[in-house]
Amino acid sequence: MDAQAKDARGRAQPRVAASGMRRALIAGLRRLVDRREQLNRINVFPVPDGDTGSNLAFTAQAMLAGSLRTRWRHAGALLRALANDAIDGARGNSGAILAQFLCGTGQAVGEARVLSLGQLGAAVQAGARQAREALAQPREGTILSVIQAFAEGLQQPAEDLARWWEGAVERARRALAETPRQLAVLRQAGVVDAGGQGFLELVEGIQAFVQRREIGAAPGRLDATREFAAEHWHEEADAGRPWCSECLVTGDAIDRAGLRAAVEAAGAASVVVAGTAERVRLHAHVAEPGALFELAGRFGKVSARKAEDMRAQMRAAQRRGQLAVVTDSAADLPQALVEQLPLDVVPVRVSFGEEEFLDRVSIRPREFYRRLREGGALPQTSQPPPGDFRRRFELLLGYAEQVVYVGLSRALSGTLQSAEAAAERCGPSRVCVIDSRQASCGQALMVLAAAELAARGAGLADVQARMAELAPRTFTFAAASDVGHAVRGGRIPSWVLPLGERLGLTVIARIRRNGRLGVASALFGRARIPERFARYVERRLPPAPQWRVMVGHCDAPAAAEALLAALRQRLPISRDWLVETGPAIGAHAGPGTLVVAAQVETEVAR
Repeated sequence: MDAQAKDARGRAQPRVAASGMRRALIAGLRRLVDRREQLNRINVFPVPDGDTGSNLAFTAQAMLAGSLRTRWRHAGALLRALANDAIDGARGNSGAILAQFLCGTGQAVGEARVLSLGQLGAAVQAGARQAREALAQPREGTILSVIQAFAEGLQQPAEDLARWWEGAVERARRALAETPRQLAVLRQAGVVDAGGQGFLELVEGIQAFVQRREIGAAPGRLDATREFAAEHWHEEADAGRPWCSECLVTGDAIDRAGLRAAVEAAGAASVVVAGTAERVRLHAHVAEPGALFELAGRFGKVSARKAEDMRAQMRAAQRRGQLAVVTDSAADLPQALVEQLPLDVVPVRVSFGEEEFLDRVSIRPREFYRRLREGGALPQTSQPPPGDFRRRFELLLGYAEQVVYVGLSRALSGTLQSAEAAAERCGPSRVCVIDSRQASCGQALMVLAAAELAARGAGLADVQARMAELAPRTFTFAAASDVGHAVRGGRIPSWVLPLGERLGLTVIARIRRNGRLGVASALFGRARIPERFARYVERRLPPAPQWRVMVGHCDAPAAAEALLAALRQRLPISRDWLVETGPAIGAHAGPGTLVVAAQVETEVAR
């Protein structure tokens, strides 16, 4: 990382050039990514949700995939570009703190092309100060303490870069060893702070490069041999603020202090506001992510929304097993079963104009349908990006040997392809993607069958076999009285709209065996729709000893209850559920739509 210059007496003085700095940072960040699973397993503060390593790894990967991919001649420009990458890609409390540390360091370096050790030490000290200022309530015994100790170590005079850096790393090690004495939760769990350990991994990786020019291999497999230190500490989570929420705020002159004060005044915890006057990463633990994003919108343009349910993360840690099941929120699942089964849900994105939401996280079905009925901008849905799936897969792989994703029909959305891209990065042998060839309640029945098998200890091969068995035995129908939404969304042909309006039709669509949605029939008139729809479904289903049935509704609970009652009279039902369908269906079918999914009860014959 060093270049050489001479002082007034002709002695060689180490200098830090952009080329060496880039390679050193690559070495440190690769080491951090490679240690992500070990960091996850010692994560007990501020919440024992086992994702600090993954969050730091995502932050590091944003830098590795960004500015560090190109060569630089200007050290200051490199650090500023790196800080922007970190702000954009920051995940979690520790990731946001690390991003602010780099941001402060880059700002302090300014326009310097090559740095003396004194300049670099002063810049790192400025970064440590800004990292602390980013938190509404900084705590000792965390990554902040380790960063501060490292920065103080770099204030010592030195003529040799390797010894200078090694001395600072040693001070960081001692600070990390002190963290259990500073935080009771660490002492009780018998671990050091995970964020502090992550920062130490970063600077130790840089040290290996400085001493031996070792950049290190690309990150390898996750190490799943260590116990999760927080498995008995789940009561530490704040039940009133269970959503770990983040977003990116951009603008011309963002009031960071005002934003932090407003978020804290709204009752948030673990508040971190990291960045510059033009670009801010906001992190907070809140009760309602939507309210946080709305508040952030007062200070600038909000994007890159993310919200993770820490209760779900802790349930994943508690139910360690062979297989975890993941789906997307297009599956209209009963929430109680999501909490009981080894099952995680990645939210679909929903937008009204420029406003973007996370399905069932920052916008609930009731609010979605209220907006839909009021008119204005038509809602649009989009698949979760691969990063959303990848974060969930990597988190679950810390507790399960394998993950299976049972997703929305490939013929209806790009969601499955997004999950496949994430699975490829996580390792196809560890993550399996299955096309349910269904949507809404039909997809939910497929997902529940997979999760029930996983809960009983079944492996991936068993789940794959059951999914193949159930796919042709699962049937989904929808009845839409207002076909305008489906026509505008391209889900049914445009010729249906004038015909439906003129004749007062309730259009019936069904999911075909290839996973496509098609118009199947129609009901004339508006009288007794639930009962007539139930009769239609009964006549289209093949004979079976018993059925599992799920009825969904788009803001029409009374009609859904009447529909389920009629189905109970007509079909031999072993188990049934009533759910409110979300935006994945509602945005295209409109309010008042009813959904029925029926699946042959295979357990009867077993």
